[in-house]
Amino acid sequence: MPAAWDHLVSIAADEVKRTVGALPPDLRDRALVLPVSYEPTPSEDWLRDGIEADTLGLFVGPEFSEEPSAVLPPHIILFLGNIWEMVEGDDREFQYEVRTTYLHELGHYLGLSEIDLDERGLG
Repeated sequence: MPAAWDHLVSIAADEVKRTVGALPPDLRDRALVLPVSYEPTPSEDWLRDGIEADTLGLFVGPEFSEEPSAVLPPHIILFLGNIWEMVEGDDREFQYEVRTTYLHELGHYLGLSEIDLDERGLG
């Protein structure tokens, strides 16, 4: 990956912060408590579990409506190396794709299906 990891994390963290700040207040409150982590690519364990090598993001854990009974807390993982590769090293496109991927995974947390996300342009 030609870009420095710290550079990608900085861009991604700023974009997630801006995206959360632009959400309506009720969604913003839910998003603020949902941790986001950054990884270059899915680990070998994720690959063995069936996650595709080129996955951009992943929501892990229970949906918002199921949280009280959850053993593990929900969180979002963004695979920045995969996003960077997909946008061919363009910082502006990277920001856009981080935003889109974050919103897609946030949608899963809120209980939206792939069809729901596609209908909202977040497929």
